[in-house]
Amino acid sequence: ILRDDMLSRFAARAPDYDRDNRFFEEDFAELRAAGYLSIAVPAELGGGDLSLAQVMREQRRLAYHAAPTALAINMHLYWTGVAADLWRSGDTSLEWLLEDAVKGEVFAAGHAEGGTDIPVLLSTTTAQRVAGGYRFTGRKSFSSLSPVWTRLGLHGMDTSDPAAPRIVHAFLTRESPGHRTEQTWDVMGMRATRSDDTILEGAFVPDSRIARVVPAGAAGIDQFVLSVFAWAMLGFGTVYHALARRALDLTLESVKSKRSIALSRSMAYH
Repeated sequence: ILRDDMLSRFAARAPDYDRDNRFFEEDFAELRAAGYLSIAVPAELGGGDLSLAQVMREQRRLAYHAAPTALAINMHLYWTGVAADLWRSGDTSLEWLLEDAVKGEVFAAGHAEGGTDIPVLLSTTTAQRVAGGYRFTGRKSFSSLSPVWTRLGLHGMDTSDPAAPRIVHAFLTRESPGHRTEQTWDVMGMRATRSDDTILEGAFVPDSRIARVVPAGAAGIDQFVLSVFAWAMLGFGTVYHALARRALDLTLESVKSKRSIALSRSMAYH
């Protein structure tokens, strides 16, 4: 899927995105047209059927040429990967997510927030039980893909029973009222990800889009939560591994032309 000519274009555009503080629109359009956003979806549902290891290899190639593009796309891929692994294990509760991804819906992550030492397992965002679903109120940071996401995977805490707080994992549809994006993102080297803040002001998610309701803390670690950590964390690590590899390769190439005046030879001997 990631042809060499595509990767060359991604690499050429990367510095422009960062300089202009602009979302990677052209990269995103190419990746979407190539079917990259559904590579983790099982073949039976119309996707590329790539495993976790195979997706990570593709992401490593992408990140070597355009790390911010790969980092932001990871947010979408890890949701499709989680849903795919559950589906293959016989849990079809997120089959709708895989079908949405094939239809072109874009998933992002609303996990990071202030005041939470243990993300995903605890939350400063509130999840209030109401008729037909939950309402979420809080502030989510680092919502990569802010300009294009159509489904935001998030979590909040239901404290209606103080003795047994629960974490509610849900997927918010962009068209739903009660949320807004605040453009806070201006991080050098990562500007293209457009990881702006998402403000939740009683945003409603129906029961049909509630992925899990589990006990808060470590007791809430089930296959869904474990899969989130596996796909997300390995995805981040893969991107930064590729970035480090790129930095090393550029250093090895440039050091050959840097000369020591005192020794009259290339600094490559170091």
